[in-house]
Amino acid sequence: MPRLPRISSKEAIRTLKRLGFYEARQTGSHVVLKKALADGEIVCVVPLHNELKIGTLSGVLKQAQVTADDFIANL
Repeated sequence: MPRLPRISSKEAIRTLKRLGFYEARQTGSHVVLKKALADGEIVCVVPLHNELKIGTLSGVLKQAQVTADDFIANL
């Protein structure tokens, strides 16, 4: 698994949108992204920070069911 970069939440959201997610809503400092699938949908929550910690980004990717390789390739 490659090392995840330190990026802002805006960059993370933009990358997840490239991977098929759309911005469903924003509540306070958290953006909820969704992706429709044949058997349901995937929901992930991204906190709005200037710089996401590696563990936070890893958790977002786990929620989004996206591998680190796919995420980095679409940055």
